[in-house]
Amino acid sequence: MIRKLLATDDSTATAILRVVLGLVFFAHGAQKMLGWFGGYGFSGTMGFFTGTMHIPAPLAFLAITAEFFGGLGLMLGFLARIAAFGIAVNMLVAIAAVHSAFGFFMNWSGTQKGEGFEYHLLVLAMTAFLMIRGAGAYSVDRALTVAETSGTVQRGLAHS
Repeated sequence: MIRKLLATDDSTATAILRVVLGLVFFAHGAQKMLGWFGGYGFSGTMGFFTGTMHIPAPLAFLAITAEFFGGLGLMLGFLARIAAFGIAVNMLVAIAAVHSAFGFFMNWSGTQKGEGFEYHLLVLAMTAFLMIRGAGAYSVDRALTVAETSGTVQRGLAHS
């Protein structure tokens, strides 16, 4: 099971997608978790999610941690499929709970009351790609897979 979870190719293109998506979500998660980049921090975000948006506390906590740790996991390429899944669930909930009411398009002209879900749909496509393909090159997942494979080969040769 863990082998399938970590399995990935050595694709640089996959690594670029993973790292950039990870940076974006780490930054958003750091706003919510740590108050970095002009965010409100954990307490402020929990208060907004539970008080204003009426999201149950356990789900609000999961949303914050999915962005922060999911972004970090993607940047490092560590358990990338799990990180991508957490971010995908976050985006599905955001579409269903908030953004679908404002239509497809983002609020580029400032004429809508809120943001549409086009950004979220792009993120869903990226996370689906990463869940299918894995972390790619320059990832902890790749390093662990390669290390396990070479360890298995070496152990097999030692017993010959």
